[in-house]
Amino acid sequence: MTEVTKPGVKPVRPHFSSGPCAKPPGYDPAKLAADVLGRSHRSKLGKNRLALCIDLMREMLALPDTHRIGIVPGSDTGAFEMAMWTMLGARPVTTLAWESFGEGWVTDVAKQLKLDPTIIRADYGQLPDLKAIDWSNDVLFTWNGTTSGVRVPNGDWIPADREGLAFADATSAVYAYDIPWDKIDVATFSWQKVLGGEGGHGVLILGPRAVERLETHTPAWPLPKVFRLMSKGKLAEGVFKGETINTPSMLAVEDAIFALEWAKGLGGLKGLIGRAQANADALNAIVEARSWLGHLAPDPATRSITSVCLTVEGADEAFIKKMAALLEAQDAAYDVAGYRDAPPGLRIWCGATVDTADIVALGPWLDWAYAEAKAALVVSA
Repeated sequence: MTEVTKPGVKPVRPHFSSGPCAKPPGYDPAKLAADVLGRSHRSKLGKNRLALCIDLMREMLALPDTHRIGIVPGSDTGAFEMAMWTMLGARPVTTLAWESFGEGWVTDVAKQLKLDPTIIRADYGQLPDLKAIDWSNDVLFTWNGTTSGVRVPNGDWIPADREGLAFADATSAVYAYDIPWDKIDVATFSWQKVLGGEGGHGVLILGPRAVERLETHTPAWPLPKVFRLMSKGKLAEGVFKGETINTPSMLAVEDAIFALEWAKGLGGLKGLIGRAQANADALNAIVEARSWLGHLAPDPATRSITSVCLTVEGADEAFIKKMAALLEAQDAAYDVAGYRDAPPGLRIWCGATVDTADIVALGPWLDWAYAEAKAALVVSA
């Protein structure tokens, strides 16, 4: 077997985890505004900082005034659970699943809420048949499958005259794609993905049809306090002005404000999308130059530009763990093993907070780790 020399140049920031993701370039905790720390989130200062965070998110997303945006507990998972528990049950439900988190929503709708959903599935690397959806139902889907590297191509498959609500788990898609908000009634995400923020907080976006559902539908099940979006029969508007349901981490809020202001300096959403696309293109060039690497998502039209999932020729779970451990030990790449429920492979985060030069520098290190893992396999045999 030909020996592969250890590369001499490492990625400057070898943070390729798909969540929490790389911090924005130039990030330093010392740069965060600290005057709000140790203050109540209900103080004038605390409310102002929460409102600023919401305003910046709206601006960076080019979110229309028709849509409300709020900070809620429990990261993206908490936000999506809140949406399901408060709004489902008014009409039949269709759930789409082509990766782990989509399957998680299937489980919750079927086994926890017991709504007997229509389930449309596809294998890892593929999308289900989007034309098979009955839009008289509420429809739940992931915009970008973080564990499979598969995304919906656009919003054209969502009809403007839909009867049901479109629920999009968009956690690794928001700030990486130009999402058509007129096609989305409910969207959720967390700061820890494309913004490189901290975990623990979710963001819930509601369109006008979702608000109407909340105000006209009473769920058949009891709601925990952290899920309650209604007050005296009306939407709790304060939630969407920074009056959070429970106590937020103001340090995490300041961290998110830093990332949003960094994004604003790039030119906003267009700049973020451009950086993610450049990273995905650089990684694709690495894949195309190597016969032993491939994309789990074969169709470029539905391939993620953030959570890019790669196949490795002949690799099983142990082989991938070996490669990932070799790369981490050399400080060349952190957290690049695929998700535990996905087929064995690598997963490289290409969101906007990653520098393209670091993706380029990763290529030779993948060669080295692959050769070392194969050599170890021969020795052990």
